[in-house]
Amino acid sequence: MLKQRIITSIILLLGLIAITTQLSLFNFTLFVSLVLVIASWEWGGFIGLNESSEKWAYSTTIAVMVTGLYFILDISIGDSSVNIVRASILLGLGLLFWILMVFVLSGYPKNKSAWNDESKIACMGMLTLVPSWVGLVVLKSLEEAGLLVLALVILVAAVDIGAYFAGVNFGARKLAPNLSPKKTWEGVWGGFTLCAVISVVMLLAVNRYFLELTFTEMAILFLLAPLTTFFSVIGDLFESMLKRNQNIKDSGKLLPGHGGIMDRVDGLVATAPPFVLLLILVMSEAS
Repeated sequence: MLKQRIITSIILLLGLIAITTQLSLFNFTLFVSLVLVIASWEWGGFIGLNESSEKWAYSTTIAVMVTGLYFILDISIGDSSVNIVRASILLGLGLLFWILMVFVLSGYPKNKSAWNDESKIACMGMLTLVPSWVGLVVLKSLEEAGLLVLALVILVAAVDIGAYFAGVNFGARKLAPNLSPKKTWEGVWGGFTLCAVISVVMLLAVNRYFLELTFTEMAILFLLAPLTTFFSVIGDLFESMLKRNQNIKDSGKLLPGHGGIMDRVDGLVATAPPFVLLLILVMSEAS
């Protein structure tokens, strides 16, 4: 299983680098839209949809919403920019949703009856997937080579990797036993440590080779490390809650050794809105 996971991870990483760096904004947006539709199909399992027709209906709804965003954000062929103001509003809604989910997770399982409803979980899917789509598109538009997209993915992956190795070797104090019995506080701190180290390396590289940053800008950008760690863990626990609610192990079977798309992007979808909003803030101040 470990060998299979490693092989799949390498293929995914190489594919992501190629797609993110080589595609134009419009084509990158089409690719992310396809991934989003697949993820929405998997979300149908979280809702409790058993029939393929029901999952198709939900995926189609998400696809229609995303299609509308092309017009709302002024995304078009040959254009490398998006409407940042409108995008920021959507990202803000995503951030508010994840802040709310912190309270939902902290109250689990006592509050289960308050959200365990098909329509509510369907809305959760929209508020999870759509703002993350907006975040990735904005990152690509802010830096056309796709380096900001890769930075987000790398930092989220750093949290996962650091948490795994720290948890396996030092894990003792359970983080959320009702949601994910294997996760520990030591794992969280391990994820933060690796994420912080990589953040510092990235900031130094940006400051030296791409854009000279002030001390204040670097300090604010370093907040991406604890921010990424926090929301990545929240996203992971949130998916664990939904899978536990439906008594399923993985969101899907598309990725050998990893499960489904949602199993790979649970931390990413939660991190994207706050991550991108902070970047927009810093870049607007710098300009």
